[in-house]
Order: sequence, then C-alpha cells, then structure tokens
Amino acid sequence: MTLSRPLSAAASPLGILAGNGRLPGEIARAAAASGRPITILTIGGDAASDLSVFSPIPVGFGQVGKIIGTFRSAGCREIVIVGGVNRPDLARLKPDLGLVTNLSALVRLIWSGGDDGLLRAVVRLFEAKGFTVVSPGSVAPSLLVASGPAGTITPSPADAADMLLGSSVVRALGRFDVGQAVVVSGGEIEAIEAAEGTDRMMARVTAHRLTSRTRGGVLVKRPKPGQEMRVDMPTIGPDTVTRAAAAQLSGIAVLAGETLIAERTKTIAAAADHGLFLYGFTEQTRPPVPQRQPRQMPAVGAADVHVLAGRHPGRIALSDAALGAAALASLAQLARDGSTVVSRGYVLGLEPRGGEVALFARVTRLKPWGEGRWRTRSGTAVLGSDLLPTHEMIAAASHLQAIAMSHPRADLLATDVLTAARAAGLTLLTVRSIR
Repeated sequence: MTLSRPLSAAASPLGILAGNGRLPGEIARAAAASGRPITILTIGGDAASDLSVFSPIPVGFGQVGKIIGTFRSAGCREIVIVGGVNRPDLARLKPDLGLVTNLSALVRLIWSGGDDGLLRAVVRLFEAKGFTVVSPGSVAPSLLVASGPAGTITPSPADAADMLLGSSVVRALGRFDVGQAVVVSGGEIEAIEAAEGTDRMMARVTAHRLTSRTRGGVLVKRPKPGQEMRVDMPTIGPDTVTRAAAAQLSGIAVLAGETLIAERTKTIAAAADHGLFLYGFTEQTRPPVPQRQPRQMPAVGAADVHVLAGRHPGRIALSDAALGAAALASLAQLARDGSTVVSRGYVLGLEPRGGEVALFARVTRLKPWGEGRWRTRSGTAVLGSDLLPTHEMIAAASHLQAIAMSHPRADLLATDVLTAARAAGLTLLTVRSIR
C-alpha cells in the first residue's frame, strides 16, 4: 500500500472567507502564485468582481454549516478571513443546520462585546472545528506597509508630532476596544474612530472642515494593543487616500509591518497626485504613553449613584457609565477629555470636547447587531469631568437610556433641563466613583 505524502504548508489548500473590497483578490492571487489551491467563499454579497476567476461560492451569515463543510471538502486546513463585512441584521439571517448545532457558541459570539471580542470569538469557532486561522500578512507579506515613506513625500516635523500623538491615543484607548484610527491636527485630536468605522469618521471630518476651513493634520491607523491581527489587520488603499485628500489632510501614517496596503501601486500614485505623504512608523519611533496608567474599571454601587431625573438605572447602564468614564480618563492623559456613548459594554462613539451633540445624534444607528432595529432604549452617554447636559444634548440623546456625569456641582443643573430630560424619558445621574 502506498501512502500519500502530506502536502507542505506552501502547497496545501487555502480557504478564504472573503468580504468586500479588493484585498481578498490580492490575497488569493498571492497564494495562487505560490502554488496553493484556493477555495473562496464570499460572505455578505459584496465581493469584488476580480474574484470571479477563482469561482467563488457565495454564502450567507447564517450558513455556518455550509462554510465549514465547503472548506473541509476542499481539504483546507488553513483559512484566511479578509475583507470588509457589515454586521449582519439578525432579523434577516437564513440559518442552516450548522448554525443551529453551533447556536450556543454563536450566542456567546454575538454577546462578546465589541469588535475585538467578536473577532476573537470567530477565530475560536473555526479553531474548534479543526481549522487554523492565519493572517493575510503571512499569506501575502508583500502587502504589508514597510517602514518609512512610501513615495517621495515625507511628513514635516509637525506632521510627525501629530502622527505620534495619534498612535499614542489608539494605544491608550485600545483596552476599551475603541477603533484603529484617529485624525490629529496641530496637536489636537480632531476625531476618534469607534463603532462607525474609519470611512464614516473621515466623512464627518470632511464635512466639518468644509465649514471650519481647517487644513493639514494626519490620519493615523494602527492596531490596538491585543488586537486579533489574524482577522482584523488595519488596511489602507486608494479609497483611504481619496478620503484623506477630501478632508485636506497632509498625509496618512500607519504602523509599519502590521498594516496592509491594498492596490499598492495605485495607492502610492494617488497619494502623490494629491500631495499626501504615506508613512510607515515603527514602535521605536513613538513616544511612550504617560507612566500614569488608567484606573482599573471601578465598581459602581447604589451608594455612589444620585439620580437627578428619571428612573434609577439598572446594572448594565451603570456598568456602561463606568466603562465610558474610564475611557475618558485614559483620553485625558493625552489630550482634553470629551464625551462617549457606551451600550452593553460596546463603545459606540468617543468625541473630543465640543462634539457632544453630534456624537449623541450619530450613534442612533450605531448600536451593535441590528442597526436601527432596537425597540428599547439602550446606551449611556458619559460626559467629561466639567460638563453638564444642555437642552441640545438632551434632544440629541433622547434615544439613549441615560446621561451620566461627574461634575462636582451637578446640583446646579437648571430646572428646565431636568424637566426636559423627564419629558424625553431620559435618566440623568451622577456617579461618584466613575472618575
């Protein structure tokens, strides 16, 4: 009897679970060029047309059994999960038997919190089925951003300072699962990505700058500490350059060796055309985060809470208030604090000082798992240390459950503001131990 020799890793079949964008196609071509058989499943219906040469198989979010069975039938032991995917509308899932049999694991996945917890749960689910999830960078290392400038344009000393401040902000907020990107201009934090994603963050930066006539600054993208890099590597591409140019930024800075660049030649050429720098910085070039570390998550007890208007909040709202306040405390170590909105342990948005009303309004459709479908109030807004709610804040936050504050003289809140909060069904509270 002749035994077949096991395939080497370089020649073994590779499974690709592909979202939207051009990156899945680049990963597939790089793997195919090395001689690996490729099986591609496209999820969510948004796959790029350049995957057609690989005969991709479309799958739905609820077809867990089909995904696992197809990869197994193709002999795939390693899989790559790459490309953008919108969180599914759970009300429209079409489950198969595989989803039903893995229901308990999927429930834990859904309630895993923010993006970091969700993505780690996805990896664990595939690993439990015998697969090894590998990073796109390990399959196609040529797509990783190298250190230094990509092109001939280099950052100015002021740009370099903004770049390093932005890197420190992402690192400091990483434990709260706040996003991978910030915009910094002249030493001021202009925008911080959270649940909205980089594209929406850049859209609001552009809209603001059309009226403020602000120019310059840097878009900084880098992994958060402890980020699940196998399925969530920061990525830039031509669209990133287009959005940075529309916002009239000076350039884009990313962590070298840990960021992917899609359509490299096109991206670098687009940056040159717009007069933007593309720069890969390293951990060695960043300033250290201040030695004073953020406080551990404080416990909030009934004695610490004083309700000014509305019902007494429940345990979840208080936990969200504590999480939001801890995130603001971390931000305050590097810049002025601001405000945040947290829903069930998930940071929906975090805005530097002055953007509270816009923040509360835009998170209306950012609640995790089912945009716009929540039928009950959810989410707690947390104000910076010297902020009190205004009529404008009350109106913008009327879809939330509560506004928490730690202002030392919250008792000075105007009676008409308290009345407006009660009329809106919104709880106003102070929590003594959250700062």
